[in-house]
Amino acid sequence: MARHLKIACLQTRPQPDFLSALDEALGLADAAVEGGAELLALPEYCGGLKTEGSALVPPAAPEDEHPVLQGLRDFAAARNVWMAIGSVAVPGPEGKIRNRGYVIDNVGEIASRYDKIHMFDIQLSDTEVYRESALVSGGHQAVLTDTPFAVVGHSICYDLRFPALYRDLAQAGAEILMVPAAFTKKTGEAHWHVLNRARAIENGAFVVAPCAIGMVEGGGESYGHSLIIDPWGEVIADGGTTPGIVQATIDLDLVAAARAKIPSLEHDRSFTSSGASLDAKPRDVA
Repeated sequence: MARHLKIACLQTRPQPDFLSALDEALGLADAAVEGGAELLALPEYCGGLKTEGSALVPPAAPEDEHPVLQGLRDFAAARNVWMAIGSVAVPGPEGKIRNRGYVIDNVGEIASRYDKIHMFDIQLSDTEVYRESALVSGGHQAVLTDTPFAVVGHSICYDLRFPALYRDLAQAGAEILMVPAAFTKKTGEAHWHVLNRARAIENGAFVVAPCAIGMVEGGGESYGHSLIIDPWGEVIADGGTTPGIVQATIDLDLVAAARAKIPSLEHDRSFTSSGASLDAKPRDVA
């Protein structure tokens, strides 16, 4: 019997406050459930996002008091649906916050938490600079979630550029790799599609990548193009550049089929690096 699952990515806009963020998410979530979605996936910082100079300054609240997290948990319970909450900001150590993602079950309970590991500290130009680590304390642990339909692996946005994380998740059993993001427009245009397709191909897994769309208050712009990608690397849904719902029905049996055709997850080998190959200075080649 085929293992079918209807997934909906909610392509929300970056909102500067809790109320606006929750209102937009719930409106799309309600429409997605009416359309038959069984798993809803939201972008990074779906609990609110704005910037001040080079710093990301999302509104933050403790987990048990976070209005967006609580509102989404209540929705999941009321509508009997699973939700992958891309991330919200919660207090962290030393006066910083955590960029934390969740999987919420269909009775509104928190099934898992993941703190973003890799910090988005980059300089795209003289004027476009981001220093996530100025406010956010990074996590240190990869996280899997067992659900009734599949094993889900967590990640968030900039994690996408670190393939070892996804390799570990896949080898530990992940069939769906979640990549919620607020990818910048500039880097998204260059790298978003190819990196997400690569993570699916390398690991023989579905990639579900809800990405925020539009301008960020204080500066910056998110790319959109929320994606659902199959284990062969084919894009089966693309959200484009407008807010809305991106959905597809996936066949989870394709994970085992792809891994049987190319069992690379079983072929990793340890190796050492010699000084001659890595440390030698460049030289002319005849």
